[in-house]
Amino acid sequence: MNWQTSPFDWNQARAFLATAEAGSLSAAARSLGLTQPTLSRQVAALEEALGVVLFDRVGRSLAITPTGVDLLDQFRAMGDAAAGIALAASGQSQAIEGQVCITASDALAAYFLPPILMHLKDLAPGIEIEVLASNDIRDLRRREADIAIRHARPDQPELIAKLVRTSSAHFYAARSYLDRHGRPQTAADLSDATFIGFAPVERLIAGLNSCGLALTRAQFKVVTDNGVVAGELIRQGFGIGVMPKEFAVLLPGVEPVLPDLVALPVPFWLTTHRELLTSRRIRLVYDLLAEAFS
Repeated sequence: MNWQTSPFDWNQARAFLATAEAGSLSAAARSLGLTQPTLSRQVAALEEALGVVLFDRVGRSLAITPTGVDLLDQFRAMGDAAAGIALAASGQSQAIEGQVCITASDALAAYFLPPILMHLKDLAPGIEIEVLASNDIRDLRRREADIAIRHARPDQPELIAKLVRTSSAHFYAARSYLDRHGRPQTAADLSDATFIGFAPVERLIAGLNSCGLALTRAQFKVVTDNGVVAGELIRQGFGIGVMPKEFAVLLPGVEPVLPDLVALPVPFWLTTHRELLTSRRIRLVYDLLAEAFS
């Protein structure tokens, strides 16, 4: 390889790629954990090293140039290669210490993970856990997390997934709400009930109506994309909501509503990149999670 033809370093390439994908210097700086001036200097250094203009600066905005667009796929390939190196190196690590990143929904992270992580702390005190509590699916192939707990099976061939639990979600409401509005005995009794929706609410309503209900969007007075918030709205008596039965039992004062009427399947898939299973620390955490959820 002729090293003289690569006058820039990886940090500069990463700065360009993050800025192009984020759409702004401020967002890219946050994603990389850098200051905006530092990131701007790295992008400028890359432009100087390559002798091209990658972004047009209009006021406080950035617009990628045609040259930048032409080079973007090449820099994405560099990013994928860097992620692959990190994966391979992590997979070769045999020390039961270091960081393991777990991504899970906010509700799973709040209700399920704490007791499991307490057990892990006693079992392997050298392991540091980072929890990404998010309902967005993180890209394990690009090392945004090491292990994911998902409700859908991944379809990427580089990932391996294990179905560790199959559960169901049902209607629940606070005792205080049911004392005020009555306890529904049939589906018809839900026609004037107040519901708490989980985004995207239209998909939720379609799923519920497929169970033989006739719920309308107007009945969903509050919609949230956060499972912990939805659970708290239910617990405080705002209305009827859908949640997995494992979560409902953790909320005091919450009762099932027509439990046989609605039973939406909720699978739990434990997912990681296949290369990471050769890492002892990641394998230990993966196996512990699998055992706990099973």
